[in-house]
Amino acid sequence: MHVVQLTPRGSGCSIVFGDLPAQRQMEPGSMRSLQLVVPDAVAAREELRARGVEVSEITVFDESDGGTFFGFSDPDGNTWAVQEIKARADAPLIPQDARGRFGEGRTL
Repeated sequence: MHVVQLTPRGSGCSIVFGDLPAQRQMEPGSMRSLQLVVPDAVAAREELRARGVEVSEITVFDESDGGTFFGFSDPDGNTWAVQEIKARADAPLIPQDARGRFGEGRTL
């Protein structure tokens, strides 16, 4: 079994890659409604479009922070929801000085 768990410094969540039994049983494209949170949905959507990703229109379900979404599918067919939470721009989970760093002074 090979597993890598990535938890950005200051983050409340992790991403796990590996070959756990449950992961080996999953068909490509079987993940639905994975979610990303960004401080600016318009900018995130435009960046994905500029990279050739087909994205849905932005939908505002609620005018309060956290009520704006758009979606896309990755090359395997997994679907993603992107939620805008503007408060993250002022207080990101990963401090600016810790972004792109791995361990002591090594960059990814």
